[in-house]
Amino acid sequence: MANKNRDGKMSLEEAGRKGGEATARNHDKEFYQEIGQKGGEATARNHDKDFYQEIGKKGGEATSRNHDKEFYQEIGQKGGEARRDSDNDNGKMSREEAGRKGGEARARQRRN
Repeated sequence: MANKNRDGKMSLEEAGRKGGEATARNHDKEFYQEIGQKGGEATARNHDKDFYQEIGKKGGEATSRNHDKEFYQEIGQKGGEARRDSDNDNGKMSREEAGRKGGEARARQRRN
């Protein structure tokens, strides 16, 4: 059923939904990857390190508000397993160091 506004016209929400559905029918995964890559490159050209630090901080705070201890344990376990299953070291920090740093960062976040 179409969402109509007071004038009997299609609402902005309905038009957006229909447009999105039509786009999805007409384009494949590669289309979305390409426009995502272009958007990421444009963002990188237009913003500096401080921008990325700020959005990273906001995202981390939102994740912290929306997830519990079990979430962090699960992603930590998956990261550890991926690290263990990696064929080479590539100069990356050890699991122990990564865990220590993550724990310290989480403790600092809880204090603030």
